[in-house]
Order: sequence, then structure tokens, then C-alpha cells
Amino acid sequence: MASHGASTQTPVEAENSLERIKRQLASGSGRNLLQGPLLKRSETLRKWNDRWVILDSTTGKMEYKTRRNEPTVKGTIIFDANSTITVSPVNFQYWYSTKKDYFLCAETPGAARAAWVATLHATLLVLKAHKEAVNSLSGNGSVKLGTIATVVAASNSTAIECSKEIEAAMQISLRNALGMVNNRTTDGPIDDLTIMKETLKVKDEELQNLAWEIHAHDSTIRDIADKLSETAEAAASAALTMDEQRRITCVEIEKLSKASQKQLESSMLKLKEFEEKFMILSKESDELIKQRDSALQEAYLWCSELAKARERFVILEGAVVRTEEKVRVAEANAEARIKEASQKEAATVNENQELLAYVNMLQAQLQRQHIDSKEVFQKTETSNVVGSTSMLTKHVGLSEENVDKVVLVFLEFCHFLGRMWCTWEQTKLTSGQLEMLNGVIFSQQSRE
Repeated sequence: MASHGASTQTPVEAENSLERIKRQLASGSGRNLLQGPLLKRSETLRKWNDRWVILDSTTGKMEYKTRRNEPTVKGTIIFDANSTITVSPVNFQYWYSTKKDYFLCAETPGAARAAWVATLHATLLVLKAHKEAVNSLSGNGSVKLGTIATVVAASNSTAIECSKEIEAAMQISLRNALGMVNNRTTDGPIDDLTIMKETLKVKDEELQNLAWEIHAHDSTIRDIADKLSETAEAAASAALTMDEQRRITCVEIEKLSKASQKQLESSMLKLKEFEEKFMILSKESDELIKQRDSALQEAYLWCSELAKARERFVILEGAVVRTEEKVRVAEANAEARIKEASQKEAATVNENQELLAYVNMLQAQLQRQHIDSKEVFQKTETSNVVGSTSMLTKHVGLSEENVDKVVLVFLEFCHFLGRMWCTWEQTKLTSGQLEMLNGVIFSQQSRE
């Protein structure tokens, strides 16, 4: 067992010791516990073939060759702690590994069968002990001394059981061999005594070889037990180191728990503050959501108003287009009217010129009539001096009335021409007005 000074190892040394233990458990012993001929059934043809099998009990690895002296290995069978071995009644051993089933058979039902079965059982016990040790050392770091003691005790008991099983198998094989010799000596004739002596010599050599193999097996078992004890001691020292580290870790955990408690309290206070801020922000967000909803409603109303305005704009645009069309039509009509008015104006100017010429002609005619009337009046005065006074007065009165009427007609006509001339520039005389003016003139002439 480890001394108390092992607890002063550093964590690096503890890790190194653990790695060394794992490598020691995983590596082979370098010595073969058992080897010999076995029959192996083929997987494809289901045929039994002779194979030379070599067993390493530390790793649970069985290598087989076609011949003993062949340098190359034909195949390997790997056993672990979960493998099982089933023995049939008629010299058949069914050995199952975790991944595959193998069918093997010994050449003789006695010593060979017992030796192989006992050795394989011992190998399984060693593999289980190794697995328990590795699991104990590969835990979470809280290995206790009781667990290490259990591992050591299990390793020692496993080694003792292995040695007992192998020794019992060897004794059974020796008894079987001796029994075969005794039976043959009693059953044979006296002439065969020499043959029996030679047989005894051969069996003696076989027994000596078997004894040598038993001693080799004992040394192998002692090596396995020493390895298991070293593993247990290394595990104990590692456990002490882990226990010291566990104490230090517990102190650090207590400090961290206190610091975490303080940090938790401060975080709870901060959490309360954050909750209050969250409530305020949630209220503000609700208000903002309401404002957003109202803004969306207002925007929807504005969108509807905008749609209506667009419709109105389209209607007004159509009205503008129609108005522009009407304006173009009105402009065309105005241009036509202007052309017509200009034509009428030209015609009116011509008519006015004709009217002026006609008025001048009328004035000249009136002057001639006035002169003629004066001449007639003078002639009447000179020719009718000797007439009666009543007739003269009556004739003179008539000629004066005619003169007054002519003068009045001329004055009215001049006044009418003046008014027509003043208004002609403002309201261009039409053909109807000219006809009316001609009618007035002709009526005045008829009156005269």
C-alpha cells in the first residue's frame, strides 16, 4: 500500500501516475500464459481446421496460426470482461466475444480441454479486475480509500482464483495421464513390457514438461498478481492525492458559493430594477402601440382622402380636358367670327363709303333743290306782282311753308346723319341699319 507521503504529490504527478496505470493495464505482459493446438470452425465453409493458438491473459488476446513455427499470424480473437464461455458435453467449447461468436474444440476431452477452459476463465477474471480498476481510476475524481481497498482485495482474490483453477486443471490432466498409463500397463500382455516402459518414459517427459509449464504458469500468475498489486498501490496514492485535491476543491467551492450567493443577491436586485424598467418600457410600448394604431388609422383616413382627391383630380382633369376642348372650339369659333366680323367690317367700310358718297350726293341735290326753290320763289315774286293780293299772299305763304319744310327736313337729316356717324364707330352699321337709313332718306325725299 502507499505511504502517507503520497498525499503530497502534485496534480501533474497524479495525472502521470493515472496514465501509467492505464498504460500498464492496457499493455500486454509479454509472456504467453497458454499455447497449443485447437480446432477452429470456419465461418464460411463450417469446416474444422487445425490452428496453433497463443493466449495472452493480460489483454485477453488470442492469436492463431496454421502451424506452430509459422512466423505470420493468421487471425486474432479479442476477449474482454463481457465475453462468455460455454462448454458443450462432447468436447466442444463455444467461446463468445462481444462482437463475434467463435467455435473452438480441444484435441482431447481431458487435460487439454480442462487446461484451456480454466485458463480462459482465469483470463476473464483478470480482465474483469482490470476493468474495475480502470473504471475506479477513471471516475470523477472522488475516489475513496475503501474503493481502492476493494480493488486490491478483488485483484488478490482474482489472482488466487486463477492460480487455483490452473493448478486444479493441471492436476486433473496429470491424473488423467497417469490413469491412462496404468490402464495400458494392466491391459497389455507381458511381451509389451518394453513398449510400456518406453511409453512411461515418454509420459514422464510429458509430465516434466507439464510441470515446467505449471511453474511457468505460476510465475505468470505471480506477475499478474504483482501487476494488480502495483496497480492498486498506484490507485491508492492517486486516491490520496485526489482526496487532498477534493478538500482544496471543497474549500474553493465554498468560497465560490458565497461569492455566487452575493452575486445572486446583487443580480436579484438588478433583476428587480430591470423588472421595474421593463414595466415602464412595457407601458411606454403600449402607449406607442396605441399611438401607432391611431397614426395608422389616421394614415388610412388620409389614404382614403387621397384616393378621393385622386378621383376628384381625375374628374377635374377630365373637366379641364373638356374645357380645353371647348376653349379650342370657342377659339376656332371666335377666329371664324373674327374673320366674319373683319369681312363684315370691310363690307361696312365699303357701305359707309357708299353712304358718304350718297349723302354728299343728297347734300348736293338738296342744295340744288334749295337753289331751285329760291329761283322759283324769286320768279314767282316777279311774275305775280300784278296778281291779286289774296292770291299773292296765299302763294307766298305756300312757298315759305315749302322752304321751311325743306329746311327742317334737311336739318333733321343732318342731325340724324351726325348721330349715325357718331355711333357708327362704336356699333358698326349693319346692312339692316343702312337699309333703314336709306328708307328714312327715301321717305324724306318722298315727303319733299
